[in-house]
Amino acid sequence: MPCRDLPPFRDLRGFMSHLESQGRLIRIREPVSVVHEMTEIHRRVLQANGPALLFEAPLMPDGAAARMPALVNLFGTTERVAWGFGVDPARLGALAEALAELREPRPPRDFADAMSKLPLARAAMTVRPKLVTTPAVQEIVWRADQIDLTRLPAQICWPGEPAPLITWPLVITRPPDDETGDAVNVGVYRMQIIGRDRAILRWLAHRGGARYHHQWKARGADMPVAVAIGAEPATCLSAVLPLPETMSEFSFAGLIRGERLRLSRCVTVPLMVPSEAEIVIEGLVSPDDTAPEGPFGDHTGYYNAVEDFPVMHVTAITMRKNPIYLSTFTGRAPDEPSRIGEVLNELFVPLVRKQLPEIVDLWLPPEACSYRIAIASIDKRYPGQARRVMLALWSLLPQLTYTKLLFVVDADINVRSWPDVMWAVSTRSDPSRDLVSLTETPIDYLDFASPRPGLGGKLGIDATTKIGAETTREWGRVLNMDSATIARADELWQRLGLA
Repeated sequence: MPCRDLPPFRDLRGFMSHLESQGRLIRIREPVSVVHEMTEIHRRVLQANGPALLFEAPLMPDGAAARMPALVNLFGTTERVAWGFGVDPARLGALAEALAELREPRPPRDFADAMSKLPLARAAMTVRPKLVTTPAVQEIVWRADQIDLTRLPAQICWPGEPAPLITWPLVITRPPDDETGDAVNVGVYRMQIIGRDRAILRWLAHRGGARYHHQWKARGADMPVAVAIGAEPATCLSAVLPLPETMSEFSFAGLIRGERLRLSRCVTVPLMVPSEAEIVIEGLVSPDDTAPEGPFGDHTGYYNAVEDFPVMHVTAITMRKNPIYLSTFTGRAPDEPSRIGEVLNELFVPLVRKQLPEIVDLWLPPEACSYRIAIASIDKRYPGQARRVMLALWSLLPQLTYTKLLFVVDADINVRSWPDVMWAVSTRSDPSRDLVSLTETPIDYLDFASPRPGLGGKLGIDATTKIGAETTREWGRVLNMDSATIARADELWQRLGLA
């Protein structure tokens, strides 16, 4: 990648070694149960911005010792997420600009500009994965009676959950007509274990896996599925990025790594998987076999409702020798997904500016489930601009489809400062003029506050300074101390003993 600061991590173990060398991973040798205990320890460490945790002796639900260690909190800080992308946290902005340029490249203005774009061109050459015929992830292969999902140290994260849950699966699917793998989708969809060789795949209708399953179902055919657990960090993070439908997560992982991703053919289904993953689950999803999923704790801070979702029938489980099981929990922020979301927000802003140049900054507060509230600052130049930006954000950007409360403020407001935003709302907006309300629009299916599942309202608040035809009143002048007084006070501050 043009701004990569760290060498590519070829597998999860390489990333773990880097974290351990930096004091960001600790090993826990004390037996800890996968039933609730692992979640509570993980939750406390994450809230303290603590390290990744390798539980070397996890206890299974029946109290027996697990046959493999469990790794949690891998991306529990924004620092580790940035490292997963290969950059220093302070250089996330440079990575964001590079990604925006790759998505919508500009022609060079002159020779110097052309030379500066050479790293981008080289990065684009890394998108085509490399085939590996003897992958590490197939050092051990379970087939037929050997298959047993219950041997994985999958967590039961919260009280009242009905079964162990695979929480960090990279679910790999493709459409029926794709023989090349160019249209492969990689998504993170939790999996409820319901037997030795059966698991429920919980993908919502708008996700890529569900879209492809609908296409296979229309043909009355089983859909091949592969699930990678414990891939290297670029692949894990690419699976949660809101990529355009025309780009495969595997291709994007190659861009992030700065080198071609290594893939291998599955042993029982026609799919490719990361060669250095820790574990791969292969199987088929029938057109009509479903089972009730949940209730499980969700990112909303509530348990989800019990609903039917497709069942995956496992045809093989492959793994490395001495595999490491990657896991996490999901709950009210802060949790690991919300920490990843904070970094994705930074990568997202330059892409937004490509479509809406007047946007100065955009913030999706993690406490608001990462996307239900958004705050945008704009360089305002004409009346009605804030309203136009609201409608554009809701309609042009799939990431904000489910945002139900949107504030638009001026460029002088720090969107990441709630006091500043509330000051702007209270002094620059009036409900009789500055509210934009939409009804019967798509809303997060998991939003229990909406009157109907998947449909609800949106509210925009124009908290910008009113100009031109927007007001007939003289607008107030903002209080600001003069720079000379500020400089003099800086000199006096220490001598006055007020520091």
